[in-house]
Formats: sequence, C-alpha cells, structure tokens
Amino acid sequence: MFKKITQYLSLIKFSHTIFAMPFALIGFLLAVKHEGYFNSTIFFYMILCMVFSRSAAMAFNRYIDRKFDALNPRTKNREVPAGIINPTSALLLTIICAAAFIITTWFINSICFYLSPVALAVILGYSYTKRFTPLCHLILGVGLSLAPIGAYLTVTGKFSLLPILLSFVVFTWSGGFDIIYALPDAEFDKANNLYSIPVWLGIKRALKFSEAVHITTAILLIAVGIRGHFSFLYWLGAVCFIGLLIYQHRLVKPNDLSKVNLAFGTVNGIGSLVFSIFTIADIFICK
Repeated sequence: MFKKITQYLSLIKFSHTIFAMPFALIGFLLAVKHEGYFNSTIFFYMILCMVFSRSAAMAFNRYIDRKFDALNPRTKNREVPAGIINPTSALLLTIICAAAFIITTWFINSICFYLSPVALAVILGYSYTKRFTPLCHLILGVGLSLAPIGAYLTVTGKFSLLPILLSFVVFTWSGGFDIIYALPDAEFDKANNLYSIPVWLGIKRALKFSEAVHITTAILLIAVGIRGHFSFLYWLGAVCFIGLLIYQHRLVKPNDLSKVNLAFGTVNGIGSLVFSIFTIADIFICK
C-alpha cells in the first residue's frame, strides 16, 4: 500500500508543489491580514484545492503525454510509460481530483465555485498546448499563477490588485523556468512535431527569452513591494529571489545543459520558499 502511494506521489510530482504552494500561502495570508481574521476551515479547503487541482493537472499530463514520454529517453521511465501505473488509473485519478476540486470550492464561496471550471480548463488544457504553440510554457505559467489570486479569493471572495500582481510574478517566473526545463528536449520535440520556445528560437535565443521573462519577474517583484507597502523583510526576500533567478541563468549555458535540473528544481524551489518565508514574516511582523 505504501509503495503504491509513493508511486502515485511520484506520478504527480508531489514534491513540485513547492513551486506554487508558497505563493498560495502568501495570497491567503494577505487576505487574512486584510480581513482581520483567520478561518482554519477555509485554510484547510484552500490547501485541498491546491492539492486536488495540481494532482489533476499532473495526472492528466502524464495520461495525455504517455506516448511521447515512452519515446523520450529522458521520460521513458515515468510511471505510465514504464507500466508502473496504467493509463486508465492516471485518467481516473484526474477525474477524481478534478471533481474533488470543484466540490471543495462549493464549500468555500460562490466565486471560487463558479470559477473552478475555468481554473481546471487552464491547468488541464496546458497539456495539449505543446501540440500547437511554442508559448506552451506561458500557458503553464498562467496555470500556476492562479495560486495566489485563488487563495486570496477563498478568504475575501473578491479580486484585488496586490494578489493579481503577485500572480503575474508567478506567471513570468514559472513561464521562464519552464523554458529552461524544456531545453534538453528541443531535438526530441522538433523530431516529433511538438512545439516549444527552444524548438522555435533555438537553445541560445530561448535562454535569452527566458532571461527577458525573468527580468520582468524582478520588475513585478518591485511593483508588489511598492504596492503592498512592504518593509525590509519583503525586500530581503525579493533580493534573494532575484539573486536565485540570476544564479539559475548562470548555471545553464547553450553548450552545457547538464545543470538544467538543478536550475529548474532546486534553485526555484529554494527561491519560492525563501521569498514566501520573508514575505509572510513581513505581513505579520511589520505590517
């Protein structure tokens, strides 16, 4: 039983929750600070929504991409192409998690419930985008960017500029690092008629594109700090985050992609955690 659970957690890359979850926590706690109260039940529902939506998206991606994953040397050992989890089980997991996500939003508030199909359309639809557009990385960014504004909505039931700006931070940050993640697959994608920015622009120019997107991330972080009237703790976190963005671009070179996984997983995971810790501390200590 434990082995099977581990296999499913690996299927949905549960460890990658570290990318969006910290920003969801920031969005939620910004709303708590604004409203003046903390509702533990709503917090629990928000966490469930994050887990269910992300699990549905990853399981669906593994189901839809199973034929390509089986052909790609980098992905052939994933659970579905390797025969560890059958495609029907992956699709069933998608349906269960998607339904659980919608049901959970029903218990939060009406706007979260009404918008839940839209959120699912974005995060599930991403898996198809590499078949027709090189901007698939930015569609992934849109999906992840729903975390902070969605979490804010669970508390307030209304939109606000600050969490929207934070969502744009996530959009540009994740879109930029997904371009880096796609670099080693450029030749495979091209041979199999799949679209990506590395296929479209070539590896060297794709890295430049990613750098430009991450420069936008840095500008947006500054905008969030100014708009939110944050103090020194936020700015410390923002400097660390921007520094790690610069570091990941120093790790990956057009003629040396050996450190892509380090840049994609480790550096971005640390950046997300450090930034969220400093920002949350600022919200409750300095505001």
